[in-house]
Amino acid sequence: MNLQDLFGLEGRVAVVTGGSRGIGKMIVEGLLAAGIARVYIVARKKEQVDETSAELGEKVIGLVGDLSQMDGIQQLADEIAAREDKLDILVNNAGAAWGEPFEEFSEAGWHRTMDLNVKTPFFLTQKLLPLLKKAGTKERPAKVLMIASIDGMKVNPWPTYPYQASKAGLIHLTRRMAAELIEHNIVVNGIGPGAFPSAMNRAARDHTEAVERGIPSHRVGVTEDMAGGAVYLLSRAGDYVVGTTLAIDGGVVNANMGAGNFVDPSGH
Repeated sequence: MNLQDLFGLEGRVAVVTGGSRGIGKMIVEGLLAAGIARVYIVARKKEQVDETSAELGEKVIGLVGDLSQMDGIQQLADEIAAREDKLDILVNNAGAAWGEPFEEFSEAGWHRTMDLNVKTPFFLTQKLLPLLKKAGTKERPAKVLMIASIDGMKVNPWPTYPYQASKAGLIHLTRRMAAELIEHNIVVNGIGPGAFPSAMNRAARDHTEAVERGIPSHRVGVTEDMAGGAVYLLSRAGDYVVGTTLAIDGGVVNANMGAGNFVDPSGH
């Protein structure tokens, strides 16, 4: 058994939405370490896309797009189809969070969060299906990876109602899409990140020590944690894992002795 064959991604082509920063960028770094041939990163802000592409090197191709609407989804699918004959890996990472008090929660916040977190992964996968079908074989299936959250596996105390609901929905959508697409030699799985420092998880970024007190592993996640989980699921090593969402969270979901260890990032 050759470890490089098991975890390597040589010759593969990937698309990572929201790949210019945060968890998406961590996954891109993992793909590069595993030898990916090319990876397209997609985000709304051109300056972030350009900066990350320049930082990570010539294998990273930056595309600017707004995937919250169907025309943006179709535009990206058309762009990839114009550049590639097939697509081996799709990472549906782009997402949104919105928090407001229950009594004041806005419809705009609800729609933006639910659309980007649930609708976009479904329809982007649908539009890219022809390219994924061309890539997938029984011996080496194509891969779709959904980036959910542990907030879809457990309740958190923040007033992010559609975020938590959308991530729970994405986890079940991962199972349903896995059942559909395995017939086309496309394996669908997911990752449920815990506390990773990012613009979306400012508590883990700005109040690290307080957040760590509520994590069984007593630390927040780092790039290697996310990259390792993604490469496992996207490489030959993860071919027989189908429809699963892997919690990468330092034990918050599955090794937590009780609800009493939650610590408010403010220290209270």
